[in-house]
Amino acid sequence: MLAYLIRRLFAVVVMLLVVTLTTFAIFFVIPKWAGADPALLFVGKQADPAAIEGIRQKLSLGDPVLVQFWHFVQGLFVGRDYANGTDVTHCPAPCFGYSFRTEQAVWPQLTDAMPVTLSLAAGACLLWLVGGITTGVVSALRRGTLWDRSAMTVALAGVSLPIYFTGLLSLAIFSYSLKWVNVDYKGLGDDPAMWFESLILPWITLAFLYAAMYARLTRATMLEIMGEDYIRTARAKGLRERVVIGRHAMRSTWTPVLTLLGLDLGALLGGAVLTETTYNLPGLGRLAVNAITEKDLPVILGVTLIAAIFIVVANLVVDLLYAVIDPRVRLG
Repeated sequence: MLAYLIRRLFAVVVMLLVVTLTTFAIFFVIPKWAGADPALLFVGKQADPAAIEGIRQKLSLGDPVLVQFWHFVQGLFVGRDYANGTDVTHCPAPCFGYSFRTEQAVWPQLTDAMPVTLSLAAGACLLWLVGGITTGVVSALRRGTLWDRSAMTVALAGVSLPIYFTGLLSLAIFSYSLKWVNVDYKGLGDDPAMWFESLILPWITLAFLYAAMYARLTRATMLEIMGEDYIRTARAKGLRERVVIGRHAMRSTWTPVLTLLGLDLGALLGGAVLTETTYNLPGLGRLAVNAITEKDLPVILGVTLIAAIFIVVANLVVDLLYAVIDPRVRLG
């Protein structure tokens, strides 16, 4: 198990390094090849040449690409100084640079938005796992019944309907018309009750989409597993049905569910763009949308790297859970 963990950690470090290099190249190298100047994006089109050159020197845009990348990586771990003559600005670690629009450090903006996205993803994940897996298991055990057909019809609707449709519909009905829910976001530390109330609709909307996918996946996996020889053997031994389902069938069902969960949860932690935009939640997704609209490259780069880190770490956790659930993974 220790050797497996070391191999996975080494792979994660390499993957994060490759992702960082690729992302940095996309945002700061490729635009130069296309004729765009990051310094011009920082100071604006009306700036004089001296100001543009000063920003170019301060951001080290004239250095070779590998030197720029080294300064960027160094800033993530130990901080970085942006110098133009006697004008020196220190960016403490982890330094993702400064916003082209607000000229504020990117990292505090990310940390302000991160709790919102974490709250949204965690609550929705809990709902869709409980609802989706339970629905899928019951549908598989009652194949062909009214419950099965009704549940799969609702699941098909959940997969087909986009979030911005179900989100706006839920806002129109439960917030604007019935006034049952207030969706004005408040932080957990400011007002826990208001925090919970403001996230009810986003949780349900997001969970409805993912629970539908997990219900269909769980049902299909369970139907396949229930026909396996080891399930028939367990029943032939006289084991209770709940033991056969809970201990044997469900253990195999978790493998594809965990695979999908690692991808979905990692992506959501990087920002649920449509949900946060629909409900006006100040999370990473909305921060990314605003940065893209304003062509704020450092903020876009920061959100992209954070999203990549979440995805890689989530998949690492899933790989470790594989080893716990299925000993063959450790032996392999």
